[in-house]
Amino acid sequence: MKKQRILFIGAGRMAEAVAAGLVTSSADSIEAVVMSNNGDIERLQRVETTYGVQTTQNWRQEVDNSDVIILAMPPEAHPSVLKELSTHLNQQFVVTLAAGIGPSYLESHLPQDTPVAWIMPNTAAMIGQSMSLYTLGTSATKEHKEVLQMILKGIGEAHECSEKEVHELTAVTGSAPAFLYYFAESLIDATTAYGVDEKTAKDLVIQMMYGSVQMLHETKDPASLREQVTTPGGATAEGLKVMKEQDFSLIIKQAIEATNRKAMGGS
Repeated sequence: MKKQRILFIGAGRMAEAVAAGLVTSSADSIEAVVMSNNGDIERLQRVETTYGVQTTQNWRQEVDNSDVIILAMPPEAHPSVLKELSTHLNQQFVVTLAAGIGPSYLESHLPQDTPVAWIMPNTAAMIGQSMSLYTLGTSATKEHKEVLQMILKGIGEAHECSEKEVHELTAVTGSAPAFLYYFAESLIDATTAYGVDEKTAKDLVIQMMYGSVQMLHETKDPASLREQVTTPGGATAEGLKVMKEQDFSLIIKQAIEATNRKAMGGS
């Protein structure tokens, strides 16, 4: 694989995370990383200083010299950018990080046979621990997949899916961290209700969750870990009984379904 010149259209938090991963894990495979942002000069200066990337306020001038173009902007910004980008493309590999913008959408808005891909990371990309989903378009080759895997390597683990699966599973890998954080908030609130100060409550809950996730990562068996903590007829069992009576599992499923409906344009 030849060294890649990678252009980011957008320089927000996710773009920054992906760029940081690239310059850290794949420097030998990169000719240059160029980042652009719509008018936020201060942010561009910061990412340039922090990561040693190049920056520009006019991405259009960089397209011809780029091998990969990463669209790191909100879904609603894609139609206008894709329309303009189409007039500059010459078989560059176009990758989007936006929710709901799959390869079929990109292919329908770009010149015929443009190689495209869709990456759905989550916010843990910022610490190199994302569980990303990805899928490639019909014109992407083995070499394009290698480039994509190089990009993904810097932000954590990744799983290849069909476009349909990315749409369906983004709620689990992308949105569910918010559900986990809400669970943490609820535990902290329950702790402070016993008169514990908020800082102590946060320390207790966050370390408990961190240790539990570490064990889960090692064993890959949540049911077994739950059973280890739960003595039949004991206090933990009584708490789980309440969760089962309130159908906690159903609530999670409904939250996932609602997230997917919204992501696919529903209400």
